[in-house]
Amino acid sequence: MNPRSVILVGAAGATAASVTAVWGWRRFLRWTRQKDPEEIERLRRLDVNRRGRITTAEIIDLVEPEEAGARTRPPYMIVYKYEVAGVTYEVSQDVSALPVVLAASRSLAHESTSIKYDPRSPTNSIIACEEWNGMAGLKRTAPVDQAP
Repeated sequence: MNPRSVILVGAAGATAASVTAVWGWRRFLRWTRQKDPEEIERLRRLDVNRRGRITTAEIIDLVEPEEAGARTRPPYMIVYKYEVAGVTYEVSQDVSALPVVLAASRSLAHESTSIKYDPRSPTNSIIACEEWNGMAGLKRTAPVDQAP
């Protein structure tokens, strides 16, 4: 083998080893990185908003939390019911991360509103998210101090 071939084979081997190491490191980081429950819920809301269908629902109740520990934020749940294809669903959504929606929901018990639901799984629904809400007269879901 001539010296030039040895250099080319060595360079190709080093490149392959580098690519494999980078790929392995990225897979390791992806495996070790866990999303917190609040982020998972935020992504679910945004997904339902993106591909959901709209229907009418009735707000049944607002369940205010009892005291929570110092490290956890207590959930505020809006309970609502809606009908899809002749089936009535009664579900709840934690709106603790949506303070404007939470404030408005206190006065909307037993009112009609719009919700979005996943057509593939009608139990997966939202009454509001960071980009949309179904409550009449409520235009924004982000607090004023966090407006873009």
